[in-house]
Amino acid sequence: MRVFKFGGASVKNADGVKNVVHVLKEVGHENTLVVVSAMGKTTNAMEGVVKAYFDDDNTLASAIQDVVKYHNTILQDLFSNDRHPIFGEVKSIFDDVQDFLSRNKSPNYSFVYDQVVGYGELVSTTIINAYFNEIGIECNWLDVRGVIKTDSNHREAHVNWDETQTRITAAIDKSKLYITQGFLGSDENNFTTTLGREGSDYTAAIFAYCLNANSVTIWKDVPGVLNADPRYFENAQLLNQISYREAIELAFYGASVIHPKTLQPLQRKEIPLHVKSFINPKGAGTTVGKGNGIEPKVPCFIVRKGQALVKLSSLDFSFIVEDSISEIFKLFHEYKMKVDLIQNSAISFSVCVDNKFGRLHELLNHLKAKFKVVCHENVSLYTIRHFDVHAIESLQNGKEVLLEQRGKETLQLVVK
Repeated sequence: MRVFKFGGASVKNADGVKNVVHVLKEVGHENTLVVVSAMGKTTNAMEGVVKAYFDDDNTLASAIQDVVKYHNTILQDLFSNDRHPIFGEVKSIFDDVQDFLSRNKSPNYSFVYDQVVGYGELVSTTIINAYFNEIGIECNWLDVRGVIKTDSNHREAHVNWDETQTRITAAIDKSKLYITQGFLGSDENNFTTTLGREGSDYTAAIFAYCLNANSVTIWKDVPGVLNADPRYFENAQLLNQISYREAIELAFYGASVIHPKTLQPLQRKEIPLHVKSFINPKGAGTTVGKGNGIEPKVPCFIVRKGQALVKLSSLDFSFIVEDSISEIFKLFHEYKMKVDLIQNSAISFSVCVDNKFGRLHELLNHLKAKFKVVCHENVSLYTIRHFDVHAIESLQNGKEVLLEQRGKETLQLVVK
């Protein structure tokens, strides 16, 4: 059996849904399980609904109505008969959202987030499943919450693999076509949970692992995995092959390849992962699997913008050693700083951090009590995997390098 995953960009409108049909007709849809995300920017819109609910905002009703209108437009473009049962099914889904919000008593933001945001995937798969069957592609809709079981760590739930394996094995007939939701699961009380960053890709990997699938294919609007983000680098090249290890390394440094948690279950059973274009489904794409390194072996460029470089040195010229470093990292954790690079000497310690939660200045004030602190804000962290002289020169040209760190395979530069 194969597992396909289509993200929100691929089903953002009626033409996108029709193109998914085109892809399935091109590559076949027998023995296939299709994982689908929420349509377009629906997840962002549903996050806005949650925010309006907690802010006791009078925009809550309009926030929900905007999502309803967006999906109704797609329905009207896909189904010529406005008496088709799908219109009532979608209305019922959004009625459930409003019903939950009207009776909810929980003040837990993450719990409410999971109950509300997950409706994006439920409505997208309901619409697409109805369209498939309408045009003669027999498809089975599967509520993923009934098979992927997790703990109650809302917004970053951990999978109960044994129970999930049992439920998926019992629910799936490998000879049929299924459509199900990415990103979602449920806890032991059957409350909806979400799987965190790259949750839909992870869903595809969970199913592949439990079904011993032949492969997973993630369909994107790019030809495959490139050696650089074309928004920031010229002449980006397609990578034909990437090893599991290399893909995890690239993801660690910030490349938008595949999240490591998606790769781990696939690596355990050596299930290949294909990244292909839904615009050109017969294109070669990129395969992540067994092997070493990348093919072709070219430098891979990664950039993280809007970082902060924090340089700490002791006030009395004493060494910065284990106890000091332990204290520093405790503070990074407390202030929710993601550390992307570390460099230290006897009396200094430098880190490049992502100020994702906007608490950098609180952290700096805390650190100044014990250290001399120099901070460069809004810097960029560049990483080159498999660097060569030309690659280094192309990055350094015209930039002020604040920090350089070089290993056997990887070079990192913090620049202004």
